[in-house]
Amino acid sequence: MLAHQPPRIARANGIDICYEIFGDPAAEPMLLIMGLGAQMIHWDDDFCRQLAARGFRVIRFDNRDIGKSSHMSGGKRLTPFELLKLRFLKIPVAAPYKLIDMAKDTVGLMDVLGVQSAHLVGASMGGMIAQEVALSFPQRVRSLTSIMSTTGNPKLPPPTREASAVLMAPPPRTKEEYFDRFAQTWKVLRVGSFPEDEALDPARASRTYERGLNPNGVGRQLRAVLASGSRRERLHHLKIPTLVIHGTVDPLVRPEAGKDTAASIPGAKLLMIEGMGHALPIPMWPQIINAIAGHAQRAAAKAA
Repeated sequence: MLAHQPPRIARANGIDICYEIFGDPAAEPMLLIMGLGAQMIHWDDDFCRQLAARGFRVIRFDNRDIGKSSHMSGGKRLTPFELLKLRFLKIPVAAPYKLIDMAKDTVGLMDVLGVQSAHLVGASMGGMIAQEVALSFPQRVRSLTSIMSTTGNPKLPPPTREASAVLMAPPPRTKEEYFDRFAQTWKVLRVGSFPEDEALDPARASRTYERGLNPNGVGRQLRAVLASGSRRERLHHLKIPTLVIHGTVDPLVRPEAGKDTAASIPGAKLLMIEGMGHALPIPMWPQIINAIAGHAQRAAAKAA
């Protein structure tokens, strides 16, 4: 059996961060950073085990303002008016914290765990945080994998209307409403039918609900993304081995964003996954896990 360390709380960067570790303590460390409003358990247990089985010490954690990590304060619900001002007048959105603060949380957790440098794998907003860590703390990053993420380039196409509606929907008021919303959200984001994932949705929704929801925190995370602007120019100078993975039918962070990320980072490899939306569906795990593990192993071999 693979070693597994159950969830613990670390005090890092002035906040509490809930984390969990899969795999051999002596293996190459790999940090998984989740996306907007998504708890660490959205990196599925089996997904983490499969990565650990490829020779990594896999660390997943709840970002600030989600799950069992510290909940922050401040920041009102984002209004469509603010989004319009940002889009057309370039007036920035106000935010209690930005992606750089979330990047410092990541590095702070590494400090507590005694991890000098790690392979970073970020999905969606997690990819943006991982990019920020690579830009601001390059010595801490062995390799970067940015999944269904973006440079923040304002010229990229916006989400589809359906995906936008999911993002901006008011928080559910009851448990039943939450379960319905969970299923509906993933139906939109996955794009198409994935029976294996759909069968697991009720259990996933239940586990997420039991760990605790923080709708205001999701709003603050969204503000952090929008207030952080574009990383595109800075990414031109990145010297870290980078893999970009993106779905060809992503309705939220459009496929063009993945192509833009890969084009912005010198030497980055781009993997477009046919039929993948804004999710990591089980049938696509072998391709995704192979790509992540292969990329990290090549980077490690080169650095050795």
